Amino acid sequence: MSADYIIIGAGSAGSAMAWRLGEAGASVIVIEHGGTDAGPFIQMPAALSYPMNMRRYDWGFSTEPEPHLGGRVLATPRGKVIGGSSSINGMVYVRGHARDFDTWAEMGAQGWAYADVLPYFKRMEQWHGQADGGDPGWRGANGPLHITRGPRANPLFDAFIKAGEQAGYPVTRDYNGQQQEGFGPMEATIHKGQRWSAANAYLKPAVRRGNVQIIRAFARRVVIQNHRAVGVEVERGGVIETIAAHREVIVAASSINTPKILMLSGVGPGQHLQDMGVPVVADRPGVGANLQDHLEIYMQFAAKLPVTLYKYWNLWGKAVIGAQWLFTGKGLGASNQFEACAFIRSKAGVEYPDIQYHFLPIAVRYDGKAAAEGHGFQAHVGPMRSKSRGAITLRSNDPAAPPRIQFNYMSHPEDWEDFRRCIRLTREIFGQEAFAPYMKHEIQPGAGVQTDDQLDDFLRQHVESAYHPCGTARMGRADDPMAVVDPECRVIGVDGLRVADSSIFPQVTNGNLNGPSIMVGEKAADHILGRTPLPASNQEPWINPNWRTAQR
Repeated sequence: MSADYIIIGAGSAGSAMAWRLGEAGASVIVIEHGGTDAGPFIQMPAALSYPMNMRRYDWGFSTEPEPHLGGRVLATPRGKVIGGSSSINGMVYVRGHARDFDTWAEMGAQGWAYADVLPYFKRMEQWHGQADGGDPGWRGANGPLHITRGPRANPLFDAFIKAGEQAGYPVTRDYNGQQQEGFGPMEATIHKGQRWSAANAYLKPAVRRGNVQIIRAFARRVVIQNHRAVGVEVERGGVIETIAAHREVIVAASSINTPKILMLSGVGPGQHLQDMGVPVVADRPGVGANLQDHLEIYMQFAAKLPVTLYKYWNLWGKAVIGAQWLFTGKGLGASNQFEACAFIRSKAGVEYPDIQYHFLPIAVRYDGKAAAEGHGFQAHVGPMRSKSRGAITLRSNDPAAPPRIQFNYMSHPEDWEDFRRCIRLTREIFGQEAFAPYMKHEIQPGAGVQTDDQLDDFLRQHVESAYHPCGTARMGRADDPMAVVDPECRVIGVDGLRVADSSIFPQVTNGNLNGPSIMVGEKAADHILGRTPLPASNQEPWINPNWRTAQR
Protein backbone atom coordinates (compact mmCIF):
# COMPACT_ATOMS: atom_id res chain seq x y z
CA MET A 1 0.00 0.00 0.00
CA SER A 2 1.33 3.44 -0.90
CA ALA A 3 0.39 7.02 -1.71
CA ASP A 4 2.00 10.29 -2.64
CA TYR A 5 1.52 11.63 0.87
CA ILE A 6 0.92 9.90 4.18
CA ILE A 7 -0.60 11.97 6.98
CA ILE A 8 -0.42 10.56 10.50
CA GLY A 9 -3.51 11.83 12.31
CA ALA A 10 -7.01 12.73 11.10
CA GLY A 11 -7.31 15.73 13.41
CA SER A 12 -7.68 19.45 12.84
CA ALA A 13 -4.53 20.05 10.79
CA GLY A 14 -4.40 16.57 9.24
CA SER A 15 -7.95 16.82 7.88
CA ALA A 16 -7.27 20.25 6.37
CA MET A 17 -4.12 18.99 4.67
CA ALA A 18 -5.88 15.90 3.35
CA TRP A 19 -8.47 18.11 1.68
CA ARG A 20 -5.95 20.53 0.14
CA LEU A 21 -3.47 17.87 -1.03
CA GLY A 22 -6.27 15.77 -2.49
CA GLU A 23 -7.74 18.86 -4.15
CA ALA A 24 -4.39 19.29 -5.94
CA GLY A 25 -4.71 15.79 -7.41
CA ALA A 26 -2.32 13.93 -5.10
CA SER A 27 -3.08 10.54 -3.59
CA VAL A 28 -3.25 10.71 0.20
CA ILE A 29 -3.46 8.11 2.95
CA VAL A 30 -4.55 9.36 6.38
CA ILE A 31 -3.63 7.05 9.24
CA GLU A 32 -5.99 7.31 12.22
CA HIS A 33 -6.08 5.00 15.22
CA GLY A 34 -9.58 6.10 16.23
CA GLY A 35 -12.81 5.24 14.51
CA THR A 36 -16.03 6.85 13.36
CA ASP A 37 -17.48 10.08 14.71
CA ALA A 38 -21.07 8.97 14.07
CA GLY A 39 -23.59 9.35 16.88
CA PRO A 40 -25.09 12.06 19.07
CA PHE A 41 -22.33 12.15 21.69
CA ILE A 42 -20.02 13.86 19.16
CA GLN A 43 -22.39 15.49 16.71
CA MET A 44 -24.75 17.10 19.25
CA PRO A 45 -23.05 20.30 20.48
CA ALA A 46 -24.61 20.30 23.95
CA ALA A 47 -23.22 16.78 24.60
CA LEU A 48 -19.65 18.10 24.55
CA SER A 49 -18.82 16.82 28.05
CA TYR A 50 -19.29 13.19 26.97
CA PRO A 51 -16.76 12.40 24.20
CA MET A 52 -13.71 13.77 26.02
CA ASN A 53 -14.56 11.45 28.92
CA MET A 54 -15.03 8.34 26.76
CA ARG A 55 -12.05 6.10 26.02
CA ARG A 56 -13.66 5.24 22.71
CA TYR A 57 -12.94 8.80 21.51
CA ASP A 58 -10.09 9.93 23.76
CA TRP A 59 -6.51 8.67 24.13
CA GLY A 60 -6.93 8.88 27.91
CA PHE A 61 -3.64 10.63 28.60
CA SER A 62 -2.83 12.18 31.96
CA THR A 63 0.09 14.12 33.33
CA GLU A 64 2.77 12.94 35.66
CA PRO A 65 2.21 14.29 39.20
CA GLU A 66 2.56 18.06 38.88
CA PRO A 67 5.07 19.26 41.51
CA HIS A 68 3.69 22.80 41.81
CA LEU A 69 0.09 21.60 42.19
CA GLY A 70 0.68 19.41 45.20
CA GLY A 71 1.34 16.32 43.07
CA ARG A 72 -2.03 16.43 41.33
CA VAL A 73 -2.43 14.37 38.14
CA LEU A 74 -4.43 16.21 35.49
CA ALA A 75 -6.30 14.72 32.54
CA THR A 76 -4.92 15.54 29.09
CA PRO A 77 -7.67 14.59 26.61
CA ARG A 78 -6.73 14.20 22.93
CA GLY A 79 -9.12 13.04 20.24
CA LYS A 80 -8.83 9.41 19.10
CA VAL A 81 -11.44 9.60 16.34
CA ILE A 82 -11.70 11.12 12.87
CA GLY A 83 -11.58 14.85 13.35
CA GLY A 84 -9.20 14.36 16.29
CA SER A 85 -9.68 16.83 19.10
CA SER A 86 -12.03 18.92 16.93
CA SER A 87 -14.49 16.05 17.47
CA ILE A 88 -14.29 16.11 21.27
CA ASN A 89 -13.57 19.76 22.09
CA GLY A 90 -15.87 22.56 23.24
CA MET A 91 -16.27 23.84 19.64
CA VAL A 92 -15.14 27.35 20.58
CA TYR A 93 -13.55 29.16 17.64
CA VAL A 94 -10.74 31.62 18.33
CA ARG A 95 -8.13 32.64 15.80
CA GLY A 96 -5.75 34.05 18.37
CA HIS A 97 -4.52 37.62 18.60
CA ALA A 98 -2.59 39.24 15.76
CA ARG A 99 0.41 39.80 18.05
CA ASP A 100 0.61 36.05 18.76
CA PHE A 101 1.62 35.40 15.19
CA ASP A 102 3.89 38.44 15.01
CA THR A 103 5.66 36.91 18.01
CA TRP A 104 5.99 33.62 16.13
CA ALA A 105 7.79 35.44 13.33
CA GLU A 106 10.07 37.19 15.84
CA MET A 107 10.91 33.78 17.30
CA GLY A 108 12.14 32.52 13.93
CA ALA A 109 8.94 31.40 12.18
CA GLN A 110 9.46 33.66 9.19
CA GLY A 111 6.37 33.90 7.02
CA TRP A 112 3.98 33.22 9.92
CA ALA A 113 3.32 36.78 11.09
CA TYR A 114 -0.29 37.92 11.33
CA ALA A 115 -0.17 39.48 7.87
CA ASP A 116 0.90 36.08 6.53
CA VAL A 117 -1.62 33.88 8.35
CA LEU A 118 -4.72 36.10 8.12
CA PRO A 119 -5.33 35.12 4.46
CA TYR A 120 -5.35 31.45 5.51
CA PHE A 121 -7.84 32.08 8.29
CA LYS A 122 -10.05 33.80 5.73
CA ARG A 123 -9.59 30.98 3.21
CA MET A 124 -10.72 28.33 5.67
CA GLU A 125 -13.77 30.16 7.07
CA GLN A 126 -17.39 30.24 6.06
CA TRP A 127 -18.51 32.83 8.56
CA HIS A 128 -22.11 33.41 9.55
CA GLY A 129 -21.77 36.39 11.89
CA GLN A 130 -22.69 39.20 9.51
CA ALA A 131 -26.20 39.70 10.88
CA ASP A 132 -24.83 39.94 14.41
CA GLY A 133 -22.66 42.97 13.66
CA GLY A 134 -19.29 41.31 13.06
CA ASP A 135 -16.36 42.43 10.90
CA PRO A 136 -17.08 41.14 7.36
CA GLY A 137 -13.89 42.58 5.86
CA TRP A 138 -11.83 40.54 8.27
CA ARG A 139 -13.63 37.23 7.77
CA GLY A 140 -13.86 34.47 5.19
CA ALA A 141 -17.04 33.67 3.28
CA ASN A 142 -16.42 30.55 1.19
CA GLY A 143 -14.25 28.16 3.22
CA PRO A 144 -15.09 24.64 4.40
CA LEU A 145 -15.24 25.57 8.11
CA HIS A 146 -18.60 26.98 9.19
CA ILE A 147 -18.34 29.53 12.02
CA THR A 148 -21.55 30.55 13.80
CA ARG A 149 -22.79 32.38 16.87
CA GLY A 150 -25.36 31.17 19.37
CA PRO A 151 -28.71 32.96 19.79
CA ARG A 152 -27.80 34.26 23.30
CA ALA A 153 -31.42 33.70 24.30
CA ASN A 154 -30.52 33.28 27.96
CA PRO A 155 -30.45 36.74 29.62
CA LEU A 156 -27.25 35.86 31.48
CA PHE A 157 -25.19 36.12 28.28
CA ASP A 158 -26.09 39.75 27.74
CA ALA A 159 -25.70 40.41 31.47
CA PHE A 160 -22.10 39.20 31.22
CA ILE A 161 -21.34 41.47 28.26
CA LYS A 162 -23.09 44.41 29.92
CA ALA A 163 -21.20 43.85 33.18
CA GLY A 164 -17.92 44.03 31.31
CA GLU A 165 -18.98 47.31 29.76
CA GLN A 166 -20.07 48.67 33.16
CA ALA A 167 -16.66 47.71 34.56
CA GLY A 168 -15.03 49.93 31.94
CA TYR A 169 -13.97 47.36 29.34
CA PRO A 170 -14.66 47.75 25.61
CA VAL A 171 -17.33 45.75 23.83
CA THR A 172 -16.09 44.05 20.67
CA ARG A 173 -18.45 43.06 17.92
CA ASP A 174 -16.02 40.43 16.62
CA TYR A 175 -13.07 39.20 18.66
CA ASN A 176 -11.91 37.23 15.60
CA GLY A 177 -11.97 40.40 13.51
CA GLN A 178 -10.10 43.65 13.97
CA GLN A 179 -10.53 43.93 17.75
CA GLN A 180 -10.06 40.98 20.06
CA GLU A 181 -10.00 43.01 23.26
CA GLY A 182 -13.33 43.36 25.02
CA PHE A 183 -16.59 41.56 25.83
CA GLY A 184 -18.86 40.13 23.15
CA PRO A 185 -20.52 37.13 21.52
CA MET A 186 -18.53 33.90 21.27
CA GLU A 187 -18.17 31.92 18.05
CA ALA A 188 -18.29 28.17 17.51
CA THR A 189 -17.63 25.49 14.91
CA ILE A 190 -21.32 24.59 14.77
CA HIS A 191 -23.41 24.43 11.59
CA LYS A 192 -27.14 23.77 11.39
CA GLY A 193 -27.15 22.54 14.95
CA GLN A 194 -24.29 20.06 14.43
CA ARG A 195 -20.66 19.99 15.55
CA TRP A 196 -18.70 21.17 12.53
CA SER A 197 -15.46 19.33 13.17
CA ALA A 198 -12.47 19.13 10.85
CA ALA A 199 -13.80 15.72 9.81
CA ASN A 200 -17.12 17.20 8.69
CA ALA A 201 -15.53 20.27 7.11
CA TYR A 202 -12.52 18.71 5.36
CA LEU A 203 -11.91 14.99 5.73
CA LYS A 204 -15.22 13.47 4.69
CA PRO A 205 -15.49 15.64 1.54
CA ALA A 206 -11.86 14.77 0.73
CA VAL A 207 -12.59 11.05 0.99
CA ARG A 208 -15.68 11.41 -1.18
CA ARG A 209 -13.52 12.95 -3.88
CA GLY A 210 -11.78 9.60 -4.27
CA ASN A 211 -8.03 10.17 -3.96
CA VAL A 212 -7.92 10.42 -0.15
CA GLN A 213 -8.42 7.32 1.99
CA ILE A 214 -8.43 6.75 5.74
CA ILE A 215 -6.59 3.73 7.10
CA ARG A 216 -7.58 2.77 10.62
CA ALA A 217 -4.30 1.70 12.14
CA PHE A 218 -1.85 2.50 14.92
CA ALA A 219 1.17 4.47 13.69
CA ARG A 220 4.28 3.04 15.36
CA ARG A 221 7.02 5.11 13.73
CA VAL A 222 8.13 6.87 10.59
CA VAL A 223 10.41 4.71 8.44
CA ILE A 224 13.55 6.72 7.64
CA GLN A 225 16.21 5.49 5.22
CA ASN A 226 19.37 7.47 4.48
CA HIS A 227 17.90 10.45 6.34
CA ARG A 228 14.74 10.44 4.24
CA ALA A 229 11.24 9.48 5.34
CA VAL A 230 9.95 6.76 3.03
CA GLY A 231 6.89 5.47 4.84
CA VAL A 232 5.12 4.73 8.11
CA GLU A 233 5.20 1.51 10.10
CA VAL A 234 1.71 0.72 11.35
CA GLU A 235 -0.09 -1.99 13.23
CA ARG A 236 -3.59 -3.06 12.28
CA GLY A 237 -5.38 -6.26 13.07
CA GLY A 238 -2.35 -7.41 15.03
CA VAL A 239 -0.14 -7.23 11.92
CA ILE A 240 2.78 -4.80 11.53
CA GLU A 241 3.24 -3.44 8.02
CA THR A 242 4.79 -0.45 6.25
CA ILE A 243 2.82 2.02 4.13
CA ALA A 244 5.08 3.69 1.57
CA ALA A 245 5.12 7.41 0.79
CA HIS A 246 6.15 8.40 -2.73
CA ARG A 247 6.66 12.04 -1.78
CA GLU A 248 6.42 12.90 1.91
CA VAL A 249 5.24 11.85 5.35
CA ILE A 250 3.46 14.48 7.44
CA VAL A 251 3.03 13.96 11.18
CA ALA A 252 -0.11 15.64 12.51
CA ALA A 253 -0.80 13.45 15.51
CA SER A 254 -1.23 16.15 18.24
CA SER A 255 1.27 17.90 20.46
CA ILE A 256 1.34 14.76 22.63
CA ASN A 257 1.62 11.97 20.04
CA THR A 258 3.63 13.87 17.42
CA PRO A 259 6.81 14.18 19.53
CA LYS A 260 6.35 10.59 20.69
CA ILE A 261 6.25 9.34 17.08
CA LEU A 262 9.23 11.50 16.11
CA MET A 263 11.28 10.15 19.00
CA LEU A 264 10.34 6.54 18.26
CA SER A 265 11.49 7.25 14.69
CA GLY A 266 14.91 8.42 15.89
CA VAL A 267 14.29 12.16 15.75
CA GLY A 268 14.69 13.84 19.11
CA PRO A 269 17.09 14.50 22.00
CA GLY A 270 20.01 12.19 21.27
CA GLN A 271 20.86 11.17 24.82
CA HIS A 272 17.21 10.49 25.71
CA LEU A 273 16.76 8.33 22.60
CA GLN A 274 19.89 6.35 23.45
CA ASP A 275 18.67 5.87 27.00
CA MET A 276 15.40 4.51 25.57
CA GLY A 277 17.19 2.19 23.16
CA VAL A 278 16.11 4.08 20.02
CA PRO A 279 18.75 4.54 17.26
CA VAL A 280 19.37 8.26 16.68
CA VAL A 281 18.62 9.53 13.17
CA ALA A 282 18.60 13.26 13.91
CA ASP A 283 19.60 14.75 17.26
CA ARG A 284 16.93 17.42 17.76
CA PRO A 285 16.76 18.38 21.46
CA GLY A 286 13.62 20.47 20.84
CA VAL A 287 11.44 17.42 20.19
CA GLY A 288 9.13 17.13 23.16
CA ALA A 289 10.40 20.32 24.78
CA ASN A 290 8.59 23.69 24.97
CA LEU A 291 5.31 22.05 26.10
CA GLN A 292 2.72 24.73 26.90
CA ASP A 293 -0.95 24.87 27.83
CA HIS A 294 -3.63 27.19 29.19
CA LEU A 295 -4.82 26.67 32.73
CA GLU A 296 -8.13 28.00 33.98
CA ILE A 297 -10.40 28.06 36.99
CA TYR A 298 -14.18 28.08 37.20
CA MET A 299 -15.48 31.13 39.05
CA GLN A 300 -18.94 29.94 40.09
CA PHE A 301 -21.88 31.96 41.41
CA ALA A 302 -25.27 30.95 42.80
CA ALA A 303 -28.27 32.51 41.03
CA LYS A 304 -31.26 34.23 42.63
CA LEU A 305 -33.57 33.35 39.76
CA PRO A 306 -34.12 29.99 37.98
CA VAL A 307 -32.83 31.30 34.64
CA THR A 308 -29.88 28.93 34.29
CA LEU A 309 -29.58 25.57 32.54
CA TYR A 310 -29.73 23.73 35.86
CA LYS A 311 -33.43 23.06 35.35
CA TYR A 312 -32.42 20.67 32.55
CA TRP A 313 -29.60 19.01 34.53
CA ASN A 314 -31.49 15.81 35.17
CA LEU A 315 -32.29 12.66 33.21
CA TRP A 316 -35.67 13.92 31.97
CA GLY A 317 -34.36 17.36 31.00
CA LYS A 318 -31.44 15.90 29.07
CA ALA A 319 -33.80 13.45 27.32
CA VAL A 320 -36.09 16.29 26.21
CA ILE A 321 -33.17 18.36 24.89
CA GLY A 322 -31.71 15.32 23.13
CA ALA A 323 -35.00 14.39 21.51
CA GLN A 324 -35.61 17.92 20.27
CA TRP A 325 -32.13 18.02 18.76
CA LEU A 326 -32.43 14.55 17.25
CA PHE A 327 -35.71 15.32 15.46
CA THR A 328 -35.27 19.02 14.62
CA GLY A 329 -31.56 19.84 14.96
CA LYS A 330 -32.57 22.80 17.09
CA GLY A 331 -33.04 23.86 20.70
CA LEU A 332 -30.55 23.86 23.55
CA GLY A 333 -28.91 20.75 22.13
CA ALA A 334 -27.75 22.75 19.10
CA SER A 335 -25.47 25.02 21.18
CA ASN A 336 -22.28 24.40 23.14
CA GLN A 337 -23.68 27.02 25.61
CA PHE A 338 -20.51 29.10 25.33
CA GLU A 339 -22.21 32.09 23.71
CA ALA A 340 -20.48 35.04 25.38
CA CYS A 341 -16.82 35.68 26.15
CA ALA A 342 -14.18 38.27 26.85
CA PHE A 343 -10.51 38.99 26.27
CA ILE A 344 -8.97 41.57 28.57
CA ARG A 345 -5.54 42.81 29.64
CA SER A 346 -4.43 42.02 33.18
CA LYS A 347 -2.66 45.31 33.89
CA ALA A 348 -1.30 48.49 32.35
CA GLY A 349 1.77 47.87 30.21
CA VAL A 350 0.35 44.68 28.64
CA GLU A 351 -0.07 45.42 24.93
CA TYR A 352 -2.84 42.96 24.10
CA PRO A 353 -5.21 40.68 26.03
CA ASP A 354 -3.67 38.07 28.28
CA ILE A 355 -6.84 36.87 30.06
CA GLN A 356 -9.69 34.94 28.44
CA TYR A 357 -13.23 34.35 29.69
CA HIS A 358 -15.77 31.75 28.63
CA PHE A 359 -19.16 32.44 30.21
CA LEU A 360 -21.56 29.57 30.89
CA PRO A 361 -25.17 29.88 32.21
CA ILE A 362 -24.78 26.92 34.58
CA ALA A 363 -22.31 26.04 37.31
CA VAL A 364 -20.84 22.76 36.06
CA ARG A 365 -17.49 21.08 35.41
CA TYR A 366 -16.20 19.70 32.10
CA ASP A 367 -16.76 16.21 33.47
CA GLY A 368 -20.47 16.99 33.77
CA LYS A 369 -20.64 17.39 37.56
CA ALA A 370 -22.94 20.26 38.51
CA ALA A 371 -22.41 22.53 41.50
CA ALA A 372 -24.23 21.30 44.57
CA GLU A 373 -26.12 24.56 45.05
CA GLY A 374 -28.44 24.19 42.05
CA HIS A 375 -29.03 27.25 39.87
CA GLY A 376 -25.82 29.07 39.13
CA PHE A 377 -23.51 30.39 36.44
CA GLN A 378 -19.77 30.53 35.91
CA ALA A 379 -16.87 32.04 34.04
CA HIS A 380 -13.88 30.01 32.97
CA VAL A 381 -10.93 32.37 33.37
CA GLY A 382 -7.19 32.02 33.01
CA PRO A 383 -4.02 33.72 31.82
CA MET A 384 -3.07 33.22 28.19
CA ARG A 385 0.73 33.47 28.18
CA SER A 386 2.22 31.46 31.01
CA LYS A 387 6.02 31.29 31.07
CA SER A 388 5.96 27.76 32.48
CA ARG A 389 7.28 25.06 30.15
CA GLY A 390 7.11 21.30 30.27
CA ALA A 391 8.11 18.33 28.15
CA ILE A 392 6.94 15.13 26.49
CA THR A 393 9.36 12.23 26.86
CA LEU A 394 9.28 8.53 26.08
CA ARG A 395 8.34 6.05 28.77
CA SER A 396 10.04 3.26 26.81
CA ASN A 397 10.74 2.29 23.19
CA ASP A 398 7.44 0.39 23.08
CA PRO A 399 5.12 2.28 20.69
CA ALA A 400 2.11 1.11 22.71
CA ALA A 401 3.34 2.83 25.88
CA PRO A 402 1.89 6.31 26.48
CA PRO A 403 4.45 9.10 26.71
CA ARG A 404 5.39 10.89 29.90
CA ILE A 405 3.61 14.25 30.06
CA GLN A 406 5.01 16.86 32.44
CA PHE A 407 3.67 20.39 31.96
CA ASN A 408 5.34 21.89 35.05
CA TYR A 409 2.15 23.88 35.57
CA MET A 410 2.52 27.00 37.74
CA SER A 411 6.30 26.61 37.90
CA HIS A 412 6.89 30.29 37.07
CA PRO A 413 6.23 32.80 39.88
CA GLU A 414 4.30 35.11 37.54
CA ASP A 415 1.66 32.39 37.04
CA TRP A 416 0.50 32.83 40.62
CA GLU A 417 0.39 36.62 40.31
CA ASP A 418 -1.54 36.37 37.03
CA PHE A 419 -4.14 33.97 38.46
CA ARG A 420 -4.70 36.06 41.58
CA ARG A 421 -5.32 39.03 39.32
CA CYS A 422 -7.76 36.93 37.25
CA ILE A 423 -9.82 36.14 40.35
CA ARG A 424 -9.92 39.69 41.63
CA LEU A 425 -10.80 41.19 38.25
CA THR A 426 -13.53 38.57 37.79
CA ARG A 427 -15.09 39.41 41.14
CA GLU A 428 -15.20 43.05 40.13
CA ILE A 429 -16.94 42.21 36.83
CA PHE A 430 -19.59 40.02 38.47
CA GLY A 431 -20.16 42.72 41.08
CA GLN A 432 -21.54 45.11 38.46
CA GLU A 433 -25.16 46.24 38.32
CA ALA A 434 -25.93 44.02 35.31
CA PHE A 435 -25.71 40.94 37.55
CA ALA A 436 -27.66 42.42 40.48
CA PRO A 437 -30.95 40.73 39.46
CA TYR A 438 -29.27 37.33 39.23
CA MET A 439 -26.43 37.28 41.76
CA LYS A 440 -26.99 35.40 45.02
CA HIS A 441 -23.44 34.73 46.21
CA GLU A 442 -20.08 33.37 45.13
CA ILE A 443 -19.83 29.58 45.24
CA GLN A 444 -16.22 29.17 44.22
CA PRO A 445 -13.65 30.20 45.40
CA GLY A 446 -16.05 31.66 48.00
CA ALA A 447 -16.20 34.99 49.79
CA GLY A 448 -13.85 33.78 52.52
CA VAL A 449 -10.98 33.23 50.09
CA GLN A 450 -9.31 36.65 49.87
CA THR A 451 -5.63 36.78 50.81
CA ASP A 452 -2.82 35.81 48.44
CA ASP A 453 -2.14 32.65 50.45
CA GLN A 454 -5.83 31.68 50.44
CA LEU A 455 -6.09 32.26 46.71
CA ASP A 456 -2.92 30.24 46.09
CA ASP A 457 -4.28 27.32 48.12
CA PHE A 458 -7.48 27.41 46.08
CA LEU A 459 -5.55 27.57 42.82
CA ARG A 460 -3.29 24.68 43.79
CA GLN A 461 -6.33 22.48 44.40
CA HIS A 462 -8.70 23.65 41.67
CA VAL A 463 -6.82 24.93 38.64
CA GLU A 464 -7.64 22.84 35.55
CA SER A 465 -6.25 22.46 32.06
CA ALA A 466 -8.17 24.21 29.29
CA TYR A 467 -6.88 21.38 27.04
CA HIS A 468 -4.69 23.55 24.80
CA PRO A 469 -1.34 21.68 24.73
CA CYS A 470 1.11 22.80 22.05
CA GLY A 471 4.70 23.66 21.19
CA THR A 472 6.48 20.28 21.36
CA ALA A 473 8.03 20.39 17.88
CA ARG A 474 8.39 24.10 17.51
CA MET A 475 9.00 25.99 14.33
CA GLY A 476 12.08 28.18 13.93
CA ARG A 477 15.18 28.92 11.92
CA ALA A 478 17.07 25.94 10.59
CA ASP A 479 20.15 27.01 12.59
CA ASP A 480 18.20 27.17 15.87
CA PRO A 481 19.24 24.08 17.86
CA MET A 482 15.87 23.93 19.66
CA ALA A 483 13.77 24.26 16.51
CA VAL A 484 12.31 21.02 15.16
CA VAL A 485 10.80 22.25 11.89
CA ASP A 486 11.69 25.14 9.62
CA PRO A 487 9.12 27.73 8.50
CA GLU A 488 7.93 25.36 5.75
CA CYS A 489 7.19 22.68 8.39
CA ARG A 490 10.08 20.49 7.25
CA VAL A 491 11.74 18.47 10.00
CA ILE A 492 15.30 19.74 10.27
CA GLY A 493 17.77 16.96 9.49
CA VAL A 494 15.35 14.58 7.73
CA ASP A 495 14.17 14.88 4.13
CA GLY A 496 10.62 14.10 3.11
CA LEU A 497 9.25 14.57 6.64
CA ARG A 498 7.10 17.42 7.96
CA VAL A 499 5.14 18.22 11.08
CA ALA A 500 1.96 20.28 10.87
CA ASP A 501 -0.24 20.57 13.95
CA SER A 502 -0.19 22.51 17.23
CA SER A 503 3.20 20.95 18.00
CA ILE A 504 4.89 23.54 15.78
CA PHE A 505 3.53 26.59 17.65
CA PRO A 506 6.54 28.51 19.00
CA GLN A 507 4.24 30.06 21.61
CA VAL A 508 0.68 29.24 22.63
CA THR A 509 -1.88 31.52 21.00
CA ASN A 510 -4.49 33.66 22.73
CA GLY A 511 -7.54 31.47 23.21
CA ASN A 512 -8.64 28.04 22.04
CA LEU A 513 -6.33 26.19 19.65
CA ASN A 514 -8.59 24.43 17.14
CA GLY A 515 -8.75 27.43 14.78
CA PRO A 516 -4.98 28.03 14.68
CA SER A 517 -4.35 24.29 14.28
CA ILE A 518 -6.59 24.15 11.19
CA MET A 519 -4.84 27.26 9.85
CA VAL A 520 -1.50 25.45 10.24
CA GLY A 521 -2.86 22.58 8.14
CA GLU A 522 -4.09 25.01 5.48
CA LYS A 523 -0.80 26.87 5.23
CA ALA A 524 1.36 23.76 5.49
CA ALA A 525 -0.49 22.27 2.50
CA ASP A 526 0.67 25.16 0.33
CA HIS A 527 4.27 24.64 1.50
CA ILE A 528 4.05 20.90 0.83
CA LEU A 529 2.69 21.54 -2.67
CA GLY A 530 5.42 24.10 -3.37
CA ARG A 531 2.91 26.86 -3.95
CA THR A 532 3.56 30.54 -3.44
CA PRO A 533 1.92 31.48 -0.12
CA LEU A 534 -1.22 33.58 -0.26
CA PRO A 535 -0.49 37.32 -0.52
CA ALA A 536 0.08 38.96 2.85
CA SER A 537 -2.67 41.14 4.29
CA ASN A 538 -2.24 44.84 5.01
CA GLN A 539 -5.04 44.96 7.61
CA GLU A 540 -4.06 46.45 10.96
CA PRO A 541 -5.52 45.01 14.17
CA TRP A 542 -6.87 47.27 16.91
CA ILE A 543 -4.59 47.77 19.88
CA ASN A 544 -5.82 49.81 22.83
CA PRO A 545 -4.08 53.18 22.39
CA ASN A 546 -3.73 53.56 26.17
CA TRP A 547 -2.28 50.12 26.85
CA ARG A 548 0.95 51.50 28.31
CA THR A 549 -0.83 53.46 31.05
CA ALA A 550 -4.23 51.83 31.55
CA GLN A 551 -5.53 48.31 32.22
CA ARG A 552 -8.83 49.03 30.46
